[in-house]
Amino acid sequence: MKSRSKNEFVAAEAHAALSTGEVLRMLRELKGWTQKELAKRSKISETNISLLENDGLSSLPRRLASTPPLLCFRSMKQRQFRKPP
Repeated sequence: MKSRSKNEFVAAEAHAALSTGEVLRMLRELKGWTQKELAKRSKISETNISLLENDGLSSLPRRLASTPPLLCFRSMKQRQFRKPP
């Protein structure tokens, strides 16, 4: 097994195909938040959170330049979720 530095990005092996909405819902539920709580914390309307979770706004993260983890974990930095060039 090759040794890697802790800052080196290693893509995870895909185990399940999840939509953006499914990931957002799972992360929100892991935090124990309602859609209303996530809406308040992320400053995105509760309606849009619901639409996103149900894949009605699949392009929202791109338009927000964000990802589901960043909507739920605001203390994390965007660069932690970007793939290397």
